[in-house]
Amino acid sequence: MRLLVGTILRVVGVVLLCLLGAAAWVMVDVNRTIHSELEASAARVQREAVSLAWREMTFRGTINPQNDFAFPDWRSSDTLRVISPGYCVSVAWADRAPSRLCGVASGGATPPDWFTRLNEWMFGPIEPSSRMITLYMQTAGHVRAEADEGSAARQAWRQVSVVVGVSAAMAAAIGALATLVIGHALLPAETIVRGLRKLEQGDLAARLPTFRSEEFAHIARAFNDLSGRLSQTTAERAALTWRLFQVQEEERGNLARDLHDEFGQCLTAVSAMSGAVAAALRKREPELAYEVEEIVEITDRMMSTLRGALARLRPPELDDAGLEQCLDQLVSTWNTRLAGPHSTAAAPVYKLDIVGELSRVPAQAALSIYRIAQECLTNATRHGRPSEVRVRVNARSSSNAVELSVEDDGGGDPADLHTRTGHGILGIRERLAALGGKFAADAAPRGVRVSALIPFGPAPEVAA
Repeated sequence: MRLLVGTILRVVGVVLLCLLGAAAWVMVDVNRTIHSELEASAARVQREAVSLAWREMTFRGTINPQNDFAFPDWRSSDTLRVISPGYCVSVAWADRAPSRLCGVASGGATPPDWFTRLNEWMFGPIEPSSRMITLYMQTAGHVRAEADEGSAARQAWRQVSVVVGVSAAMAAAIGALATLVIGHALLPAETIVRGLRKLEQGDLAARLPTFRSEEFAHIARAFNDLSGRLSQTTAERAALTWRLFQVQEEERGNLARDLHDEFGQCLTAVSAMSGAVAAALRKREPELAYEVEEIVEITDRMMSTLRGALARLRPPELDDAGLEQCLDQLVSTWNTRLAGPHSTAAAPVYKLDIVGELSRVPAQAALSIYRIAQECLTNATRHGRPSEVRVRVNARSSSNAVELSVEDDGGGDPADLHTRTGHGILGIRERLAALGGKFAADAAPRGVRVSALIPFGPAPEVAA
């Protein structure tokens, strides 16, 4: 979840909790007010009834309990004013039937059923309030005050609607302003994320600007320092890797020269002498001559193996033959090697497609292209069962780079190339990293496609 969205959701959650708290407090306050008004109405009616009863006794001059104290004056407008709206009061004189009088009905919209049930569940029914009317230490009657049916729910709904409505409007306004302020404050986070993405993609020149916020400014400085150190370390590692590849090529050349000069000459001599011995023994010792001829065949196979090893150790003269001819010879060698007389399975077909002119490719880049193609062909043949392996080389005239791709139809998963413990793919990655190139492994229609972008830039130099 994005930081801005998460922060806004948290603000909305806090606002909703505040609104719920405000609504609950209003409901509690309304019910407390109803109880207070109920007691007050009962007390006011009691005082008014006592006052009217004294006036009636003064007018009649008697205190007979059978008199209808204060009748009919207790229903006068003065009495109605002491009963709060939404409440009803019953007055019973002596043992007579009580008379009920209600105040002006309280207005307001009828609350929903769920709110009425919620209010009753929270506070229960409102108990009526009873008081006695006492004259000369005698009980002359009773006053009973009770809330009008639904009055508590209507009052609570009216006040909750007002409070929640006002609070919701204020919360919406505050939330909108908070969103703008928080969004503006978190804008540097997007810039930082974009910088990290660039760094992840290998753009070590990415830098962050200076932010006004102190915290983001610290992050920007740390990011820029890290990017600078990574750039320096990567350059040093690329130079060292390139130097290691140069040393490796030199060692391969020396080893190939030694094998050719020493081992090759010895095998040639053995083959020649064995052939001479076999020719001399064919008439006198046919059986011994047959064994010597087997030595000749073994020597020839060893010579063939040696030539293949020399071809892998020492690439052809790229400066003299050219990259295009060397790649064509490499593909032809693979076709000849696997389609020979000792092949036991259906040999794959190797094809080469070249687009553009390869003569302008520098010697260092040409050697890397040749080595990468050599390793990709080895991997495609060793780790799959392809029927066709196609090598494509695209030398775009608009850029100083060569695109090399090797695609096979032998199945497989490109993800295995990232988890494989061999050194072939690792060597390709390191070689491309030293040249500033790019490596990619994707799924082909029936197999795997390995792509490499080799630039023409100058070879890195090892720092002193």
